[in-house]
This record gives sequence, structure tokens and C-alpha cells, in this order.
Amino acid sequence: MPQFDHLDAIDLQILARLQNNARISNKELSAFVGLSPSSCLRRVRSLEVQGALRGYNASVAPAAMGVGLQAMVSVQLRDHSRQMFNEFRVHLKSLPEVLASYSLGGDDDFLIHVAVRDAQHLYDVTMDHLATRPEVGHMKTAVIFAHDDSPGLPLLRDSQKPG
Repeated sequence: MPQFDHLDAIDLQILARLQNNARISNKELSAFVGLSPSSCLRRVRSLEVQGALRGYNASVAPAAMGVGLQAMVSVQLRDHSRQMFNEFRVHLKSLPEVLASYSLGGDDDFLIHVAVRDAQHLYDVTMDHLATRPEVGHMKTAVIFAHDDSPGLPLLRDSQKPG
């Protein structure tokens, strides 16, 4: 996992502001953080290269993409070998319905967020692409009735300038 201990208060302000509005102009962003536009743009590019700023996304209404139902699928693997985890993780990345997957500690090995057209599509994905996998020992599905988007990651590091 990359370490970002070298990020200063300005870097953290840039990340927080872009997280909440990726369409902000460089001029507005530079004024917010108190840098010249050229210095601010250099900082943003540096954050991208370092991997601290991983990309820019549009928030799209699920229905606009044909998504009528979302669910969380918890999976327990049959075996706990590194190879089995890796093979299952690779398989999940190949499924267009998988929005996110989480490898967990505890009773379940994976929690998988899926987006599908409807209940039949959910059934097809879970039965044809998850339950039939040789790695899968047990699976549970929970339909998501509603969800609120997060405003972004919280700033949990000290963002104050030293001194």
C-alpha cells in the first residue's frame, strides 16, 4: 500500500476540494488553496503521478444506465489459499455488474456490490457467475433498497501546517 506521509496541508486541501467537485477550474482551486494557478496545477499533476489522486468520475443516476436493482453479495470461499482468493478476485473484475468487491476478515471472505437490471438479472448473476465458481463455498444476497452517496473520504490526517 502506498504511503503518503509527505503530503502537506495544501495537498490535502487540493484532494478534499477535488473529491467534492472534480470539475472545479484550476483558477478556482488555486484561489481556494492560496497558490498561483501554475503552482496549483503542478501540485495536482504531482498528486496524480504519485497515485494520491486516482482519477475523476461522474456520478450517474443508476436508472440512466438501466440499473433497477443493487445488492450486496457475501461470499465464503471453500478454501483460504492465496491462489483461490486471487482467482476469485480476478473473476469478479471481469463481471460488468460488479461495482466493487471487498476482501474481508471474519465470517465472510468477500462482500460484492452488484448493479443489475432487475431481480431476474440478479438471480442470473449470482447463480451463473458466483455460485457456480469452484472457489465459492457459501453465498448470501441482500437487496439494497436505498443508499446515500458519500460526500467522499474523510480527512483523518493532520492537515495543519507545521509550526
